[in-house]
Amino acid sequence: MSLIVYQHPLSSYCHKVLIGLYENDTPFERRMVDLSSERGRAEFRAVWPAGKMPVLRDERRDVTLPETSIILEHLDRHYPGPTRLIPGDADRALQVRLWDRIFDLHIHMHMQKIVGDLIRPEGERDPHGVADAMDRMRTGYDLVERQLGSKTWITGEEFTMADCSAAPALFYAAMAVPFEDRPRLTAYHDRLLARPTYARVLEEARPFFVYYPLKERLPRRFRDS
Repeated sequence: MSLIVYQHPLSSYCHKVLIGLYENDTPFERRMVDLSSERGRAEFRAVWPAGKMPVLRDERRDVTLPETSIILEHLDRHYPGPTRLIPGDADRALQVRLWDRIFDLHIHMHMQKIVGDLIRPEGERDPHGVADAMDRMRTGYDLVERQLGSKTWITGEEFTMADCSAAPALFYAAMAVPFEDRPRLTAYHDRLLARPTYARVLEEARPFFVYYPLKERLPRRFRDS
């Protein structure tokens, strides 16, 4: 098979790429990455020395690509389908790239700081860093609340790469820092959860949620599995 995705079902950034693949029914082979074992880490670093998931290997084009946004742009350009992840119009494409970055850098990254701190040894935790991350996430929430207005998706009425970015960022972020009084953001999150492609990703992740540090805050349907 031409496309190989190195991933793990619990990884939020892997979710972002899987949504894009499922949106267009793009055939691919998945390779589960086991970072808990020395052998697994060594095998993955042979593919991508930085050791971060996901990574796309495109055998047909002989390229190996890290970084979720780059992977999705590659898929949209070389393996297009009915869902255009990047609009053809340059100005609309710029808005999609902007909001993709906002979700990754203003929400997703800070959420990972909070979750990562939970698995540190007790004496090595960073309460000030966590508090700062929470504040920055709330600022990100406010940006999204203002942007949405009456839009269905983050940049308009079409589902794009920016929404692929939003879905896992908000799913995991909501467990770390609740949305509180942000009705547009809450409704948007609900629409993302109901999107068949992300529902599929979450169903695949269900057996692994037991290992998530904030598993007690998962939506009930995932805690009862």
